[in-house]
Amino acid sequence: MRLTILLLLTLFTLTATAQNRKYTGNFSQLKLYYNPSLTGFDGSRLTALYRNQWTGFEDAPKTIAAAAEFNLAELNSGRTYQDGNPVAAVPSVQHNLGLLLFRESFGPFSETQVRANYSSGITLSEQLMLRWGGGLTYTTLALDGNKLTLDNTNDPRYSQMLNANNRTGWAELDLGLTLSGRGFYAGYAMQHVTEGKMLNTGDEFISDIYARRHVGMAGVRAEVSSTIALVLNGLYQYDASSGSTIEGQLKGVYQEMLWAGAGYRNKLAFTATAGFRVNKFQVSYLYETPVAEAATIDQPTNEIMVAYLFRLPENRSRNRQAAVL
Repeated sequence: MRLTILLLLTLFTLTATAQNRKYTGNFSQLKLYYNPSLTGFDGSRLTALYRNQWTGFEDAPKTIAAAAEFNLAELNSGRTYQDGNPVAAVPSVQHNLGLLLFRESFGPFSETQVRANYSSGITLSEQLMLRWGGGLTYTTLALDGNKLTLDNTNDPRYSQMLNANNRTGWAELDLGLTLSGRGFYAGYAMQHVTEGKMLNTGDEFISDIYARRHVGMAGVRAEVSSTIALVLNGLYQYDASSGSTIEGQLKGVYQEMLWAGAGYRNKLAFTATAGFRVNKFQVSYLYETPVAEAATIDQPTNEIMVAYLFRLPENRSRNRQAAVL
């Protein structure tokens, strides 16, 4: 059954979604999207994400993402660790590369992003590392006017979109800086640095899509015992168009193999998550439900994330950058 209300909400989507603020419940497992300096922070890995909002409704919002992160020192030096024992010093300078593909669709609207990140880090002491990074992103927004329904087809603001394929694209620069150590990280990133001045093409059918965004992201890990740890991650986003959003997630981790937790996105949603790791494969599931004041459509969101780790977490735990899941 096609959800008629989706078409009624399309105009709202054209402004809210076009401001380009994305939400993922397990945001700590896709750090390179929010801060380029955190590319490769959790080691070399491949990650895939599927997020389905308003489960059960046709044309509901869906998000698909795929990411590849490479810690060059980790890949190039298999002798750094042997059976979990350090046999060589951790490099004083690290270099990381990342590639992210991100696609979101909602009714007649779709958005695709391609992002390339680079990050580097230098050790400040035995316990601290300063990381910095940058990213180039190309985004395309598309609106299929053949799927668009308006109450007033003569509305001059939107009538030109009907029965037409509307498309716009732009390139942007992101910058980030992070201080990290054993069991913690705290970073700041600026996204859309040039506010659309670098490159833009296509139709200008959506406004306020180039707003500069400020992102703060931090996490801390506390070892409760030799087998159990608590992990807290937080994310703050602000831009002049959408205002500010803050969210947090607390998880319990058992032997780097099982974890479960809960989170809250301020005035928007509650989340519950669980996951497991088998050898180098890591799977996470998240269930998200809107809070009462944000429940335009009171339906849950399901999110699944799968990752392949090039190096097992226990073999990286002696590094200055102990994993913060």
